[in-house]
Amino acid sequence: MKAADENYEFQKVIVVLGFTLLIIKYIAYFLTGSVAIFTDATESIVNVVAACIGMYALYLSAQPPDKTHPFGHGKIEIISSAIEGTMIMVAGGLIILESVQSFFNPGEISDLDIGLVLVALAAVANYVVGRIAIAKGRKSRSPALEASGKHLCSDTYSSVGIIIGLIVVYVAMYLGYDARWLDSSIAVVFGVIIMYTGFGVIRKSADDTMDRADEELIKEVSDIINEYRHDDWIDVYNLRMIKYGPKIYIDMKVVFPRTMTVGMVDAEKAEIDEAVTAKYGDSVETSINCIPCSDFHCRHCSRNCFQRAMEFESKLEWSPTRMVNPHTHAPGNLVTIKKG
Repeated sequence: MKAADENYEFQKVIVVLGFTLLIIKYIAYFLTGSVAIFTDATESIVNVVAACIGMYALYLSAQPPDKTHPFGHGKIEIISSAIEGTMIMVAGGLIILESVQSFFNPGEISDLDIGLVLVALAAVANYVVGRIAIAKGRKSRSPALEASGKHLCSDTYSSVGIIIGLIVVYVAMYLGYDARWLDSSIAVVFGVIIMYTGFGVIRKSADDTMDRADEELIKEVSDIINEYRHDDWIDVYNLRMIKYGPKIYIDMKVVFPRTMTVGMVDAEKAEIDEAVTAKYGDSVETSINCIPCSDFHCRHCSRNCFQRAMEFESKLEWSPTRMVNPHTHAPGNLVTIKKG
């Protein structure tokens, strides 16, 4: 099963979990009347809707390229993440509004012990599934699945804070103090936290929409090319990447000796492609632009060549910073590995 299909199937688990925990949290709210638990339950509504949107996005993302979408449908995951981030922020705002109103008009709170147990069970389930979703999303480079995981974990963190606060309320009520104001105050704090989480998801979606460079991915690809480096690969530069959901398109320029035949160059290109594919599988597609060497490359090429213009000195150093530079092949920009 391909990674995209696996992500879609796991998102189904998230949807079912969301519906289940939504019911549990509202039961806890109706039993206790706690505004803090109400905020947790309200966010669960957003979780369910966002999970359904994410599931549809992952379904579309898994579809193969077609005539109207030659690069596939992976970008839908970015749109899904942006929608989910917006919904998280709206939920946080509604929670703050309800909490402020309840602060001035507090309701009765009862059966906190049962409510605490239900919220705690929901928090554990959210955290476990959320961490798995984040790990799977990062491994397959799926922004939609990773956003779903972060949403579940943010729900967990708010639940933990609410549980701690409600324990304080429970103890205060047991000692005879009116601590209903604390219930609303806790809800406001976590409403703000929820809004901040939503903003982070939206910001990442904006970065992905504008194809912001993924420094971690660039480092991985540069390490792969350095690991499999051949003597005939004189220089690699202008390394660029675009992500369409889990699909990665890699483009680079490679300088080869000008004395090599087309067949020899094609064989070297295949070596580079195989090295990258070995790491990322069918989620990557490479485009390698072949550039013939010039005389100033001679001092960085160890190949025996009858057209050599100067003696070999040292190979070029291929750091990630240098490889993404579109002009590092120019004579004034060549950086070499120090001898000794």
